[in-house]
Amino acid sequence: MARRRIPDEVGRTALAEVAAHPAEGGPGPGREVTATAVRYLLQRLAEDSPGNTVEVRVPPFGAVQCVPGPRHTRGTPPNVVEMDATTWLALAAGSLTWADGIAGGSIHASGQRADLTGHLPIVSPE
Repeated sequence: MARRRIPDEVGRTALAEVAAHPAEGGPGPGREVTATAVRYLLQRLAEDSPGNTVEVRVPPFGAVQCVPGPRHTRGTPPNVVEMDATTWLALAAGSLTWADGIAGGSIHASGQRADLTGHLPIVSPE
């Protein structure tokens, strides 16, 4: 079943609301807004870097396959990147670098091609 595409206006609104809430202290933007922002950025990654070589997972909100190259057809993909929503939002917005996320242990990447350095950030930090 294909996911419904998140319109740019809806995605940008969710991103703005997430950005308005500091990561630490105070109430956050809410699960639904966070989920929309995460899914929108995953969608943008898949659109900007189409392919099936790397699977990017942000549980429980979503996962996409992206990056051109060899395609897997069965089982767990050989190139998997997984992180939590806060890490994904920071990485996609450019406020966290790939190297810092890997070094800090907030990004888990396995496989020879599981490196998104050339595909990030997705949106510019504001």
